[in-house]
Amino acid sequence: MPDSSISKFFEKSKKERLDIVANFSNLSKDDLEILQNENGGISYDQADKMVENAIGTFSLPLGVATNFKINGKDYVVPMVIEEPSVIAAASKGAKVARIKGGFTVTADESYSIGQIQILNVDIELAIQKIDSSTDEILKLANSKSNSLPKMNKGAKEITCKVIDTPSGKMLIAELLIDVGDAMGANITNTMCEAVSPLIEEITGGKTLLRILSNYSTRRMVKARAVFEKEAVGGEQVVDNIILAYEFADNDVYRAVTHNKGIMNGMISVANATGQDSRAIEAAANAYAAKSGKYRSLSKWNKDEEGNLVGILEIPLSVGIVGGIVTVHPIAKVCTKILGVTSAQELACVITATGLAQNFSAIRALSTEGIQKGHMRLHARNLASAAGAKSEQIDELVQKMIEEKKISLDGAKELLEQI
Repeated sequence: MPDSSISKFFEKSKKERLDIVANFSNLSKDDLEILQNENGGISYDQADKMVENAIGTFSLPLGVATNFKINGKDYVVPMVIEEPSVIAAASKGAKVARIKGGFTVTADESYSIGQIQILNVDIELAIQKIDSSTDEILKLANSKSNSLPKMNKGAKEITCKVIDTPSGKMLIAELLIDVGDAMGANITNTMCEAVSPLIEEITGGKTLLRILSNYSTRRMVKARAVFEKEAVGGEQVVDNIILAYEFADNDVYRAVTHNKGIMNGMISVANATGQDSRAIEAAANAYAAKSGKYRSLSKWNKDEEGNLVGILEIPLSVGIVGGIVTVHPIAKVCTKILGVTSAQELACVITATGLAQNFSAIRALSTEGIQKGHMRLHARNLASAAGAKSEQIDELVQKMIEEKKISLDGAKELLEQI
């Protein structure tokens, strides 16, 4: 079995890194060529087919996090992000979690929720009529997919709820759909639109909005990891991390930043694998506020031995078929690097990465502060922006740190000295 615990990966050359990833994930020569493509994986012609009014492409750094063991399986995790220290932090978090066996993660089936807004009806009577026509509605919905019903997936149930609005009470019908290994937005919207005329006929009302909900509470993922007390830094550091968590869980200003750190990890993997990052973040933030107060998405406590225990539970809608993941060459290669075979497995990896990132962030905050490691990495960006050549960057970064001049002006001043 491949081992993702790769010593000093960050010190290796680009070729060495690619060779390691290729061997780990059995990448082909074509896969490597895609990764080495300087245009970020897609041409202008491809971009023009993806969006309207295209004028070019926009690339972001692609790296990999090492050390991940999730449900007993090793992963090298591709991450796309422009922010320094995130990939290093995720790798460090995974390394510490690995001591106690890594991450244990569970994921629900891939149920998508579609919503149909129904107006101008006798609400109680309409609910009765929809309930009695469930089989007919589901049959029509499932006729819009050639593949899902054959796999015993597709539309499974329709339920109704009543909401209060300034215009009065409103009836919402919700279609629950097992979308398999897809994110499921397109088929959910298609099914909602398909059954809307039938619902109008059944209820005598008028349907307005017919669209999926990105609040994917029927696709929950829960990650848990134990971080050995001594590897964390001792009992005091463990206690400090728990205090830091309690701060985030009870203050919205801290909670937003705390949860942003979790998203640093999760969205990086989502970007690499062609997921809808806006949907993921919207659902996460809604879930953080489910109690009526915006709180920490993660929970931190101690076990009987004093080890740190982290838990991250989150609604997460992702897919490995359909959408950008089947169109974007880099996304396809990144999915191959991960070696995931289902949407649930991908969801497990993404959530574990969020928990690893969260651990490293609050550990740093609880000890030396976030800036010590972050600013060293940020200094490399500043050195490059100041015009340093590749062979000058390491020397310039060292000077910037020694003289505490980590700014663009400081980088330019010190570069002149070099």
